[in-house]
Amino acid sequence: MERITSFSTDHTKFGVGMYISRIDDDIITYDVRMKKPNGGDYLSGTSAHTIEHLFATFARNSDIKADVIYVGPMGCLTGFYVLLRSKEKEAAIKLVKDALEFIKDFQGELPGSKFEECGNFAFHDLEKAKKDVSELSEILKNYSPEQLIYPV
Repeated sequence: MERITSFSTDHTKFGVGMYISRIDDDIITYDVRMKKPNGGDYLSGTSAHTIEHLFATFARNSDIKADVIYVGPMGCLTGFYVLLRSKEKEAAIKLVKDALEFIKDFQGELPGSKFEECGNFAFHDLEKAKKDVSELSEILKNYSPEQLIYPV
């Protein structure tokens, strides 16, 4: 079997940040890394689930909602994949920055957290989610499109 693209990226050469992992025709996959790969500190399942609900809800209600293909957690629990139709890279960075701020400031009832709306409705931790997005939120404050390239 062919080695997939994401396994070809040297995970020892980068940390928390936002990167382009692949481009397929008009769809760009962004790796939104909230934790350093193999750093010993990972997203908990409850935090990742909460971030997913808030991040996806925010993205699908944003100014570029028509370009949002997917927002979901990485299996390694170091971050999220965000797939967008071709869009300005600045717009992608802004979407992620704004989503993280939305998560940090969120109060109230979690979207999609009712029994009939979610397959694991009680599996959430809003306070941990807020903490988990904080470091990346700070890093992205002055992020530029040039920083979206994985270090080699």
